[in-house]
Parts: sequence; structure tokens; C-alpha cells
Amino acid sequence: MKKKKFKNISSIKSTRVSNLLKVGNPFLFETIKVQNRQLQNIGCHNDRFNRTRYELFGIRKQVKLEEIIKMPLDLDDRVYKCRVIYSKELEKVEFEPYSPKNISLLKVVECNDIDYSFKYFDRSKINELYKQRGDCDDVLIVKNGYVTDTSYANIIFWDGKNWVTPSTPLLPGTKREKLINEKKIFEKEIKVKDLHFFKKARIINALIDLEDSNDIRVSNL
Repeated sequence: MKKKKFKNISSIKSTRVSNLLKVGNPFLFETIKVQNRQLQNIGCHNDRFNRTRYELFGIRKQVKLEEIIKMPLDLDDRVYKCRVIYSKELEKVEFEPYSPKNISLLKVVECNDIDYSFKYFDRSKINELYKQRGDCDDVLIVKNGYVTDTSYANIIFWDGKNWVTPSTPLLPGTKREKLINEKKIFEKEIKVKDLHFFKKARIINALIDLEDSNDIRVSNL
């Protein structure tokens, strides 16, 4: 089978992807941290990419993203966000400089019918919840009384001894998986009524590591 070639571009918009989303085709994406021109935590991204294609489309063929993604020649050693868009086939690779957000205030919002168990390109439901943040920086989504994620990251809480993360995330992230495997964070069932037991919180995702995230006071939740 002939490998599909990627086109490396810096634009975030994709006419083809947008048109396909309108007719309901399931498009997904991986967001990978690039630092010093190196793909970070690529093993976890490969696992999720291949697992998703198998579970949604029955595709057994394993793909190593590092063998497909080509670094643009003008990419320097700063941190970049690499986005891989795909469905049954690989569609596109995009790069853009990474600009971290400062998150210090979260608003708890409840949504019991949300389902984001795969990293879909269509985030309309999450975006609707994000609009409810008011004067806060982001939302902390609660489903059926259980803490899940923020709008774009997994969350971890400090209980005085360990960093713990909800066992009920909307989407188990690649950085979350890595930190659990390294025993730097631990899963725990966390209900919204339990939040007052924790001293502080942080967010993590593919681009935000444990030590990169600033503390969020639990009193701000």
C-alpha cells in the first residue's frame, strides 16, 4: 500500500476538513509537542492514534507518526504545536508556534450528556461549555457529579502527598498516560463535592508538563 504524503503547512484552517465536518464525517486529530525539532512523547501519541483508528474504523495497520511527519526546514528550536488530522486516512499535518495560556481561575460547569472519548476535530460541545466560563480563564467540566477535564486539558490535584487525577476524564490524554506510567500522578475517583479536600490544582496536556503548569487554588474552582 502506497504511503500517503503529508503536506506540512503553518495554516490552521483546512477547507477539506471543514467541508467533511459539515456532512458528519468523523475527523480526529493528535496534538504533539515539538521541542528542539523533536516530537515529544511520540510513543503515547502513536498508541492513541492507532487505537483510535482500530476502534472507530477497524484499521489494524500500525502507523509510526515519526516516520511520516516531516519537520519544516524553517522550524527552529522553540516549542511548536504539531497537529495531525486524520480519519480513515491521514489527512494533514500542521505546525504553529506554541503560546501557553495562563490559567488561574476555573468555573465548574456541569454537562451530563457530553461524550468526548475520542479526540474529535469537532469540539462544538466543549466550545459551548467554554463559553460559560464568564470571568474565569476556563471551565472545569463535571459529568454526573464526577470531575472530568477542563476544556483543553486534563486536571490534577495535590492532596498534600501526591498529585491525583480524576479517573473519569472526558479524554485520557497522552501526557496524563505518561505521568501515570511514571508514577508521578495517580488516578482517583473525584466528585465535585470532594474538591475542598485538595490544596491546589494544575492542568496538563501534550504541551503542558507537570512542572510547566502554574498552581490553581482550589478555592478558585
